[in-house]
Amino acid sequence: MESRRRRNLQTTVRWLLYALLALLCAAAQTTPGFLAIGEAKPVFLLPLCLAVAVREGEYPGAFFGAGAGLLWDFTSGRVVGLLALSLLVLCFASAVLIRLYLRISRLNFALVVSLCAVLVLSEDFLFYDLMRGYSGLAARYLTVTLPTAVFTGVVSPLILLAVDAIRSCTAPKQGL
Repeated sequence: MESRRRRNLQTTVRWLLYALLALLCAAAQTTPGFLAIGEAKPVFLLPLCLAVAVREGEYPGAFFGAGAGLLWDFTSGRVVGLLALSLLVLCFASAVLIRLYLRISRLNFALVVSLCAVLVLSEDFLFYDLMRGYSGLAARYLTVTLPTAVFTGVVSPLILLAVDAIRSCTAPKQGL
């Protein structure tokens, strides 16, 4: 009976730490000038959601992605729900792709995160820049959107390490 309580407590602590890490990532993501190279800044919530989806499974990762997407929507001032829906689908699809076809490594994870970042940032570019008819869009896409996706892929192994550290600290101990 006590082992079930301990397991439930460890699971609760793990998800609370994930939520705290999501708040920390959102704060870092919205801090002006933090890790900026020109106008390109890494996105931290996307790799966090994908790391949680890869380590915890498709369904918990998809729901965590939807919650973190709502947080990203609120902190970026975008239409509420667009990034949440995008992250829900991307987390589920990425977790299935990595589980079935790819061996999980830092390089594979960085490549998947970069591809997902291109998709999410291109969607954002489409709805908030291209459809409004701003000028100089090709240059903006090439100098801001694509470098941001690459920069996000570069920092993603650090976030994967943080998720692995949380999992190892809250994993059930194999006792006697």
